[in-house]
Amino acid sequence: MAPTATESAPAAHRPSFHGTGAVAFSTKGEYGVRLMVQLGRHYGTGPASLAEIAAAEDMPRAYLEQLAFVLRDAGLVVSTRGAHGGYELGRAPSSIPMSEVLRALEGPLAPMICATDEPGHDLACDRTSSCTVNLLWIRVRDAVAGALDGVTLADLVPQRLVSIQPAASEGALTAS
Repeated sequence: MAPTATESAPAAHRPSFHGTGAVAFSTKGEYGVRLMVQLGRHYGTGPASLAEIAAAEDMPRAYLEQLAFVLRDAGLVVSTRGAHGGYELGRAPSSIPMSEVLRALEGPLAPMICATDEPGHDLACDRTSSCTVNLLWIRVRDAVAGALDGVTLADLVPQRLVSIQPAASEGALTAS
């Protein structure tokens, strides 16, 4: 029997992949990184509205508000109240490693509790001192942390194009 038009149509949405891999980040991490990239795009132009970011990124505004609070508490973003308020980065995108962003959102980057570099981690598992596979988990943690340390928010934010205006505008450089 031939498939109907509905059965053969491709899926219209992106499949979910959260938490299914050996080392995975949650929706909190994904949406938080996307929020930070949008704030990076607004860097230097004043506060950005979460409503506008939610619409541009097709994410729930209420969830973005929760993530913004977490990022604010971590010192990564600052908030401004009022009619022209919103959120903006707490410092330049080039000084924000993605490891810091994901640690703020997700917690320790360890694949297993025994490999966390948080204080007191050795109390979480009574096998840590004698475990033969702990080295593997520490190497995975260090590789993930190293990869994230090597990428800053600036690396994820497209550069603004600088163009030279015609002589009629006095040859000034402007950002587009």
